[in-house]
Amino acid sequence: KEQGHIVDVLAFPVKSHIKDEAFEEKLAGYLEHGGYNAVFSINYYTTISNVCHKYKIKYISWTCDAPLVSMRSQSIHNPENIIYVFDKKEYKYFTSNGTDTVRYLPLAGAPGRISRLLATNGMYIGEKKYSYDISFVGSFYVEDVSYFDQMEKFLSPYTKGYLDALIVAQRKIQGYNLIEESLGPVIEELYKVLPVHMGQENRATREYFYAHYVIDRKITSIERIDLISSVARKHMVDLFTLVKNFKMPNVCNHGAIDPYAGVPLVYNQSRINLNITLRSIERGIPLRAFDIMGAGGFLLSNYQADLLEMFVPGEEFVYYEDKEDLLRKTDYYLLHEEERRAIAKNGHDKVAAMHTYRHRVREMICMI
Repeated sequence: KEQGHIVDVLAFPVKSHIKDEAFEEKLAGYLEHGGYNAVFSINYYTTISNVCHKYKIKYISWTCDAPLVSMRSQSIHNPENIIYVFDKKEYKYFTSNGTDTVRYLPLAGAPGRISRLLATNGMYIGEKKYSYDISFVGSFYVEDVSYFDQMEKFLSPYTKGYLDALIVAQRKIQGYNLIEESLGPVIEELYKVLPVHMGQENRATREYFYAHYVIDRKITSIERIDLISSVARKHMVDLFTLVKNFKMPNVCNHGAIDPYAGVPLVYNQSRINLNITLRSIERGIPLRAFDIMGAGGFLLSNYQADLLEMFVPGEEFVYYEDKEDLLRKTDYYLLHEEERRAIAKNGHDKVAAMHTYRHRVREMICMI
């Protein structure tokens, strides 16, 4: 709207990204009579793409989830699509396979909105009254019994041992995911124990599904619990997660927090904000990183290749290489107040100057 466009928000439920006849019929009714020249959605929907294809209307999507199984649909080749993905590895996967509808666009921060929120709460970037030393906002993937936990108890000793070794190996590697390419010897048993049926429209392999929806989430759960419990052996950690009864020694679990009104305050008022990226995001910058820097918070992240290409480590954020490095750097930056604050300010200023939603929207609208 700020760019001078008329925007209608069509808010009605979608049962499936892949196929939903009632949703498609309703959307078609809008497109047939509305005079629209483009449809936009967060994340890619096969349902929307196919309706836009029928009416020859541009469909712009900005995918912020990884994995997103709808991206393995044949519909991504519809010529009306302009599909933005935030992980350069994912972008290169599609372009190397001859897909010309996928583009790379990192996620973004909202420093302007957050500054107004902070001012309303009497907080200002650079003038902090810290509430927390070390914080983590995110999931441990323990809300329900995970796919992996459902599957594990029915696996043969060989397959269980194979997956255990694969998890140990992957945890030692940052910036490259070896799970999907390594599942060949056990994929038939995984499918037998936990069968998945993704529909005729979907082109995702079984290896893709088990690697990114099942095993990567288990690795992330193990990794986040291990790293945060290790940090908490020496420092108090404040945790904001969906499961209020999740407990670890020296960790204060505050439970769920409002992502718009509460999370930016946590990021701004923490000396150190941890980012431990979901393992299925191979090299992209997760939204958490932009949100932390956009709030003027100090970001201490695992290694993500795209993050190092867009921001200067040691000047705008800090990354750790392994658990021992994480522990060293939490100790160091808790003691070096001025250096930490300068890095946080530099990160905030870079996001405000180059990586806001206004910057991204301008780039997307240019393609209509």
